[in-house]
Amino acid sequence: MNQQTLTAGRQEAISGFSIEGSYVSCKPCGHGHINDTYMIEFEQNGVICHYSLQHMNRAVFTDPVSLMENILYVTDYLKKQILAQGGDPQRETLDFVHAKTGEPYFIDSYGEYWRAYHFIEDAYALEELSGPEDFYESAVAFGHFQKMLADFPANTLHETIAGFHDTRARFTAFEKAVESDVCGRASDVQREIQFVKDRYDVACILGDLLADGTLPLRVTHNDTKSNNVLIDEATKKGLCVIDLDTVMPGLAVNDFGDSIRFGASTGAEDEKDLSKISCDLDLYDVYAKGFIEGCGGILTDDEIRCLPLGAKVMTYECGMRFLTDYLSGDTYFKIDYPTHNLDRARTQFKLVWDMEQKWEKMKEISGKYIKK
Repeated sequence: MNQQTLTAGRQEAISGFSIEGSYVSCKPCGHGHINDTYMIEFEQNGVICHYSLQHMNRAVFTDPVSLMENILYVTDYLKKQILAQGGDPQRETLDFVHAKTGEPYFIDSYGEYWRAYHFIEDAYALEELSGPEDFYESAVAFGHFQKMLADFPANTLHETIAGFHDTRARFTAFEKAVESDVCGRASDVQREIQFVKDRYDVACILGDLLADGTLPLRVTHNDTKSNNVLIDEATKKGLCVIDLDTVMPGLAVNDFGDSIRFGASTGAEDEKDLSKISCDLDLYDVYAKGFIEGCGGILTDDEIRCLPLGAKVMTYECGMRFLTDYLSGDTYFKIDYPTHNLDRARTQFKLVWDMEQKWEKMKEISGKYIKK
């Protein structure tokens, strides 16, 4: 989709939602890899009100209708839970605006899908962790998200991205990308390719534990980076979990693991100096504590024992996905320069290697939270 078409579609979408008042402005916001997000302002009775407007990436989410059904199922359920606990459902979960057609999305004249929701005021996303307290609050928020949805029937949700955390299937896709080598890049990344191949067992283990019943199927967020938690400016506590596109049936240990991959790393996701990349065990401990507390007792002992596996598998999977995308011509993740996905893959693989050196300590940390 070119910029001209995107701009025209955005103007149609701004007019297409049931938002009262007069349109004032629109500006880009957010740092997501997938969707284009904007903050739009409307004047309502002399007051400026803010909304988030998103263009939904159909190259990634091929069935936006099912995706929005998932999100509305979950947010409607959460609103009832929040009300029952005396909370504010307009601040503690996403509150979507319907289009003038009555649907929870708008389709522009180019066939592109848009959605809008009330912007949550007096809150901020954790784009960068300022300290362990921030990481702990994001852990509690994602754990609480698990707790709130513990009784939601996970099998009623659509799989919005087929096999999203099916790491074995991701491995198969990786092998095909290596074999096809459509960009002629494979010869220059043989070390990284071998790193993935040497750890095929990592690709299989969580799927096997789900299949044999060791780990239960739950409603999971599946993109648990700290910047998907909004923090209340007044209390500095986790307020709301956002970016619900990938809410699907899954494993709690995957949600935990993706947070560790992102938040317990000592360097940026695209850091080129790999000597700066390691897994901070103090932050691992902080997050484990917060996540388990937020879950409020719903996790089984086996799930707690498998938290280190979640961290390793998610980091391995993400690195494999970055490398697959690099080999395939960078068609999925947004990049800022030609080797961006390769740099991302290398940081993930260094992090996996570092976890392997600290494995017994990681198991010890998680194990101490199992009630004797």
